[in-house]
Amino acid sequence: METLRNARIGSTVQVVKLHGEGAVKRRIMDMGITKGVDIYVRKVAPLGDPVEVTVRGYELSLRKADAEMIEVQ
Repeated sequence: METLRNARIGSTVQVVKLHGEGAVKRRIMDMGITKGVDIYVRKVAPLGDPVEVTVRGYELSLRKADAEMIEVQ
């Protein structure tokens, strides 16, 4: 299983599945990250947290823990 946290900088990945439950999953979905959406990985901070991505035309920073819950291909 490849997660958004492991995606290479400069790559575009597609969301396969969201892991997590309840409020955490709902918050990720409210940010526009849903199954089938394309995500472009812009930057990763030196220590790996946060990950900066472009999704649905806007820039978003995700914590490492949240990025691990997003399964991509």
